[in-house]
Amino acid sequence: MSDLKQLEKSVGVKFKNIDLLRQSMVHRSYLNENPGFGLPHNERLEFLGDAVLEIIVTEHLFIKFPKTPEGDLTNWRASLVNSKMLCLVAQEVELEGHLYLSRGEAKDSNSKARQYILANAVEALIGAIYLDQGIKKSSEFVHKKIISKLENILENELYLDPKSKFQEKAQELYKTTPHYKVLSETGPDHDKVFEVGLYLSDELVCRGRGSSKQEAQVDAADKGIKKKKW
Repeated sequence: MSDLKQLEKSVGVKFKNIDLLRQSMVHRSYLNENPGFGLPHNERLEFLGDAVLEIIVTEHLFIKFPKTPEGDLTNWRASLVNSKMLCLVAQEVELEGHLYLSRGEAKDSNSKARQYILANAVEALIGAIYLDQGIKKSSEFVHKKIISKLENILENELYLDPKSKFQEKAQELYKTTPHYKVLSETGPDHDKVFEVGLYLSDELVCRGRGSSKQEAQVDAADKGIKKKKW
């Protein structure tokens, strides 16, 4: 079994019931190979932690920004609780080394699936903190590790997805709306790769790739923002 003392230290919580912390690290795949493990997987804790995280972030935004419209608050909240942000938090507290994974999942360390596993484990961790220590300690963790990133998000408009940000800048600076064109599709139906071009009028700004047209468009927009230094 993993020694969780280092994780407790990184998280900043001394658990009364260490099995809650351990359970938050248990992926479903591990129990398929270790049915006698003795603890359930972390999906129920993840369900709870998702709700705890959302109420803490929502309350903070509601109180801190009394004049900000609901639509903006929704975008800001989404930027704080999305899987990319939670994966970053997982890396900061060095959570990955404490995950209980199947042998197959343990090998596949660079996949998108691993990012989701890490993000889900952070939600499960928040659920475990809530059950063990209550809302006050959960709120301290969320403020320290997640809400603390809000200033940078607002300053750099990271709450806008790349397509929205590129479109806003293009309309502001070029008075035109960008458009996307599929340039190629490669690979079998179950594993296609799309390449799209991002255009301003007739100018091909850059190309993006992804496993769906939407993913390729987002990749192109992200590259376009960097290329235009927006």
